[in-house]
Amino acid sequence: MAHSVLENYPDYEVVIGIEIHVQLNTKSKIFCGCANTVAQSPNTYICPVCSGYPGVLPVLNSAVLKSALLAGLATNCTIAPVSEFARKHYFYPDLPKNYQITQSDVPIASNGTVEIKLEDGTFKTIRIMRIHIEEDAGKNIHSALSNESFVDLNRTGTPLLEIVTQPDIASTYEARTYLKTVRSIVQYLKICSGNMEEGAFRADTNISVRKKGAEKLGTRCELKNINSFKFISDAIEYEIERQITQLESGKKIIQETRLWDTKEHKTVSMRSKEEAADYRYMIDPDLPRIIVTEEHLLSIKNQMPELPAEKFERFVKEYALTPYEAEIMINDLLLADYYEQAYAHKSSKLLINWVLRDIMGLLKENMTLDQLKVTPKKLANLVGLISDSVINNRAAQEVFLALVETGKEPELLVKELGLEQMGDSQELEKIIQEIIRANPKQAADYRSGKDKLWGFFVGQAMQKTKGKGNPQLIEELLKKHL
Repeated sequence: MAHSVLENYPDYEVVIGIEIHVQLNTKSKIFCGCANTVAQSPNTYICPVCSGYPGVLPVLNSAVLKSALLAGLATNCTIAPVSEFARKHYFYPDLPKNYQITQSDVPIASNGTVEIKLEDGTFKTIRIMRIHIEEDAGKNIHSALSNESFVDLNRTGTPLLEIVTQPDIASTYEARTYLKTVRSIVQYLKICSGNMEEGAFRADTNISVRKKGAEKLGTRCELKNINSFKFISDAIEYEIERQITQLESGKKIIQETRLWDTKEHKTVSMRSKEEAADYRYMIDPDLPRIIVTEEHLLSIKNQMPELPAEKFERFVKEYALTPYEAEIMINDLLLADYYEQAYAHKSSKLLINWVLRDIMGLLKENMTLDQLKVTPKKLANLVGLISDSVINNRAAQEVFLALVETGKEPELLVKELGLEQMGDSQELEKIIQEIIRANPKQAADYRSGKDKLWGFFVGQAMQKTKGKGNPQLIEELLKKHL
């Protein structure tokens, strides 16, 4: 179990609610035809609509609505048959209209649940308060050289889903696990890349502490714009201790938005938190209500892909993976697909070991699956050569390294490298007999009960066969002659 700062303060508990912004990977932006992509140059993909020119009319992208419905269904939400857009007013330089189009009182989805797995293997239900659709704002760029600020509107109008929990999260572990679970869901739905560094998946974490048994929630602080699971965990731990220390010294907690300083490893105040009333919400008169019919919802349900929890159950049942192996597989959708493609070519229990050890080893060296010369079929063929006793494990490692470099077929590499396994029992028997004759003392000692010498004889046999001997056959023959 991971150590938490709460263990040092047994009288206190933490209450956490999380707002996740999911950047949708639609081809175009939410209310205009501009490309929804990461641009190299500022202000490249903009038009009068996303730049907030007066008199323009926004039109909802239907792919955004489909993504929202998929997310709502995947998190067990109730889908609103009628929902509407609102204008949320605030002035920032990166929001040219001076309001953000979002959903307020009537969101597209509400009252959902997400199951997370706790450290002891049990499950906890985190309640989803709401999922709503909104547009993103632009980005301010600050120049250290000229002390000027510039505005890049490329991101303006990027479609977002905001997923808001009830304050059900009670530890740093639960917060991190919830975020990973939701990220996995939106990746499986193929509605978001989940890339945290690029800001495609980002979370605002609301944290408050209180004495155990207290009914009233403490004053909350919001942690904003943190782009990795590790930093979010570190920031929550720091913030829990900061708030408890404040209360213990008789000070009050100020409701505010705070940022995580990665160099100093502490949270710092950004601004006092606005209340909802400060935004002066109003229904957007330019956008019609969203009406979701039963037929529309049924068609979306029929397009639902397999979700992480379902894939986990299937991998354990269909491929006889351990829960540990299945957990690793489902955490990376591309790796899970790779494994399934390889298994379709060769249904061997050996396959999962090669994926977890060797393929994942390559991925840790900053390679991606589409860069690998070891295709699923080639890995399956290599595993087949081991299963069919053409090569042994030692030779297979050599073939694998050559395969990584060249991408040649494993069968061809076995011949080129001269690694065919020595499976002729008569030839092997002669070698075994020679080894025993050459080492009479060790043979006598082994026979008198010194079992540790078994490894000596196996090693001698592998050495004499230059690693090509069939290990099973070698063991059988050693048992026979010793």
